[in-house]
Amino acid sequence: MSAHDERLDKVPALRRGFRFQWEPAQGCHVLLYPEGMVRLNDSAGAILERVDGRRSVAAIVDELARRFPEAGGIEADILEFLEVARERFWIELR
Repeated sequence: MSAHDERLDKVPALRRGFRFQWEPAQGCHVLLYPEGMVRLNDSAGAILERVDGRRSVAAIVDELARRFPEAGGIEADILEFLEVARERFWIELR
């Protein structure tokens, strides 16, 4: 990306009432909240696993790019997922 994306400076955090965890019975990561549960695919789980209220979006992108070098150009996918998660009120961007 040529221009700096301001979203990279944001720090995502799970919203109050949401809990991220591995669910052995489901065989996947899940996002728990008072009204239910969201089963997450592997990509969503890898991203939300790093959403701790301290890491910036840029740090998450860098870490996942190093962890999955074969994925190549994953920044746009991560930004898109975080936007969907924000729209669904799973996370907030600070």
